[in-house]
Amino acid sequence: MHCKRTLKNSIWLLFAVLCAAASPPQLKTLEIDTGQSKVQYTVDTTFHTVHGTFQLKPGSIQFDPAGGPASGQWVVNASSGESGSKGRDKKMTNEVLEANKFPDITFTAQQTKGALALSGGSQIQLEGTLSLHGQSHPMTLDVKADVQGTTLSGDTAFDVPYTQWGLKNPGNFFLHVNDKVEIHVHIVGQVKAVATAPRK
Repeated sequence: MHCKRTLKNSIWLLFAVLCAAASPPQLKTLEIDTGQSKVQYTVDTTFHTVHGTFQLKPGSIQFDPAGGPASGQWVVNASSGESGSKGRDKKMTNEVLEANKFPDITFTAQQTKGALALSGGSQIQLEGTLSLHGQSHPMTLDVKADVQGTTLSGDTAFDVPYTQWGLKNPGNFFLHVNDKVEIHVHIVGQVKAVATAPRK
């Protein structure tokens, strides 16, 4: 009798594991609201610290709240940089970023780690590649996320060692510009369920 009970329990356990493995991921799509989202940058120079912003283009990220493979992009308009100085912004756009050749700065999502709470705050990691000035660089972003209803807001910060990545330093003999730029990304969007095709 004990052997039969053990065999029955083992079969049920195996069945539960197989069902869990067969369950499709609960994919969601974050549709980015460009009106509420923004990219800010900070870079130190000899005389002062420069603060500026860039604008995001429409984009979306597809992910499983439980973690796993992700896809989609957020895209920055490379010619939208504003720091309060037209001359400095023109030099950054034309000589450093070369926005006429490389109009977009793109982060492509590949993987999320950690579970996203369906309500309230949570901390997750977003892995992917950042494409800048014609080159792609792997990155892991620590994201502080908050979900309220169907609205998700996420914040992440990272450094871009732009001279190591082949971009020109805008400094000169009198003005030294740090070779790293601090980036802060604030993204707000609507979370929607991804429609899955019915099984045949």
